[in-house]
Amino acid sequence: MSQNLPQPDLSPLFNYLEQYYPLSEKYCEAYYKIAYPIKIKKNKYLLSPIDRNACLYFLVKGTIRGFVRENSIDITTWFCFGNEIIGAIRHPEDQGRNSIEFLQALEDSELICIPYILIEELYRNFAEANIIGRRILALQFHAASERSMLARIPKATERYRRFMEKMPKEVIQNMPLRYLASYLGMRLETLCRIRCAGADGTWKRKNTASIQSILSNNLAFL
Repeated sequence: MSQNLPQPDLSPLFNYLEQYYPLSEKYCEAYYKIAYPIKIKKNKYLLSPIDRNACLYFLVKGTIRGFVRENSIDITTWFCFGNEIIGAIRHPEDQGRNSIEFLQALEDSELICIPYILIEELYRNFAEANIIGRRILALQFHAASERSMLARIPKATERYRRFMEKMPKEVIQNMPLRYLASYLGMRLETLCRIRCAGADGTWKRKNTASIQSILSNNLAFL
């Protein structure tokens, strides 16, 4: 006699989706059939260009960064700090091609994998999926627009200020500065000088030692 397997814990994802529209029991059952939780260790890749881009992910806990590689240089394009659906670049009319994007865990992270085949099934069979999908897409488009505008701010100090206004300081403290510098489109030395400058924006000679220490700590991970 077969035994029923325990259901995976998808409650963090359901709590996230339910803020946009009530979820029916059958809608949740569809997730239980295919979606599943995963864990990934710090610095490991969740996805890379050699992997088939077959899923979206809901980040339950941890930090993930997205980046592309150009001439052996990593260019960080976004960060996620939890309670958000993430995924790699995927052309809607060329879904068989692997993404050019890397997804990397910056700390031990927990996620829920949502295969694209499940998403398509939900759109076909559940009206709430289309409502939820449109609302999430609107939020993702807004976030992408914010990143685009940030990248076009000419002054490095202003880009840094705008970023820090929106990001929780506790998660930034443990982030390797080379990733933040890449995201903000500046050299690591420039970012260190901005962070070590006084409240009035002027440089203080005593901060030279601080910059050298920060650079040494960050370059040690390369």
